[in-house]
Amino acid sequence: MAHLPARRRLALALPIGMALTASFGFMPSAAAVPADSPAATAGSADSAASLAYVVNTRSTDGRTLASVGKAISAAGGSIVETYGKIGVFVVQSSNPDFGKQIRKARGVASAGATRTAPLSLAGTTDEGAVQKLSKADAKAAAAKAGTAQEPLEADQWDLRAMGADKAAKINPGSRKVTVGVIDTGVDDTHPDLAPNFSASQSASCVGGKADTSPGAWRPATPDHYHGTHVAGEIAAARNGIGVAGVAPGVKVAGIKVADPVSELFYPESVVCAFVFAADHGIEVTNNSYYVDPWLYNCMDDPDQRAIVDAVNRAQLYAQKKGTLNLASAGNSNHDLDADAIVDDTSPDDSTPVNRTIDPHTCFDIPTQLPGVVTVSATGVNKAKSYYSSYGNGVIDIAAPGGDKYQIPDTPSQNGRILSTMPGGEYGWLQGTSMASPHAAGVAALLKSTHPKASPAMLQALMKAQADEEVCPASYDGDGDGVVDATCEGGKQRNGFYGYGIVDALKAVKK
Repeated sequence: MAHLPARRRLALALPIGMALTASFGFMPSAAAVPADSPAATAGSADSAASLAYVVNTRSTDGRTLASVGKAISAAGGSIVETYGKIGVFVVQSSNPDFGKQIRKARGVASAGATRTAPLSLAGTTDEGAVQKLSKADAKAAAAKAGTAQEPLEADQWDLRAMGADKAAKINPGSRKVTVGVIDTGVDDTHPDLAPNFSASQSASCVGGKADTSPGAWRPATPDHYHGTHVAGEIAAARNGIGVAGVAPGVKVAGIKVADPVSELFYPESVVCAFVFAADHGIEVTNNSYYVDPWLYNCMDDPDQRAIVDAVNRAQLYAQKKGTLNLASAGNSNHDLDADAIVDDTSPDDSTPVNRTIDPHTCFDIPTQLPGVVTVSATGVNKAKSYYSSYGNGVIDIAAPGGDKYQIPDTPSQNGRILSTMPGGEYGWLQGTSMASPHAAGVAALLKSTHPKASPAMLQALMKAQADEEVCPASYDGDGDGVVDATCEGGKQRNGFYGYGIVDALKAVKK
């Protein structure tokens, strides 16, 4: 994959019209806002020399939106889409001073470039290359499956680790619940996904404007397998074919945000995805990526500050519309509650620079945004996966994400996660990218059991029903004799597991 590094959380909220600060302990007011402007014009700037921008307004009233729209044009910007409900414009401009000029315009709260390199023909949190399951191995595995199992379920140690196999017999999830996979696209033609796929709630948001034409949500190439794998972990049907998902009775939708060439997840695409999910009745979103090009967005940089502002407005809008958002914690083995972290991967769309950041003022998004459930990864032994980022007060929950050093007693003895791949195939991946959809599946089961539960209530239920895990006395994830990370916190909440490991069986019984 093009994007392997990491995931995180910030205790912030960014109400429209208020200045950003390093400390955020408030939520936006529920003031009424006007509908989005449907007649936004597509960008016409020369894309070979253009940058993409987000422009965030101080309020969402019609006068302010109109004024800022005129200022964008005057500064040489071309509006791709207007998200009036949250006060965000997606813009392209070839004017090298566009950012400086538009930030001075009346009614603008923040604005900045979403890339560091000119637009070209578009990160995820899986760790290492995919291991495809050959047809011969699939046939051999199917021969060893139990009579009540899916053909490849014997290799799905992750389902048994969280009681999902038993939960499916009680309540596989409601058809009234949809999980939106904001990712590289989902191959809805896969036989394990087709029965549960919701085309009416799917789209491509690449570039910042939703495209709902048939198939727009599918991956650009078979190599963009990440979203299809994630979708299978959540809702692969129990239909006698292949694998099973954590919540095999719920619906799954695909919202593609990955650039078709670079496979990067740019801010304008993610803003579009959260708004689309909210406006199309999606109850849960899974976000196994960080928003490119910055692994951490620092609030003292105007471009990065604008990115945080725009994405946060969009995900808060989704929360207010009833959507619970979950995100992967990242694969850098970073302590997200540390005083300092070295980031040598950003920006990932041009030339990375070495920088030392404070994760309390430089944020991985959407992982560290307020109200987003941050998920760390575990292996079959319930130990933190060697790659998983962590942090006391940052991690909310843990879930199976796979670990090649923790070997299960399965036919393949593969410690990674087996799921669906484009073209009707199957493969193993590991990463916090795989942990988050396991938690999203549990969230969908909880929503099925408690249909009137709000996002905040669902998050509280997940934490209350999680299986508590204590910090290890010492942690050596790869077994090389060197301590790799230090877990802080108590049994009820700590930096490795948050409130504990998700439990699908409890989700359908209580």
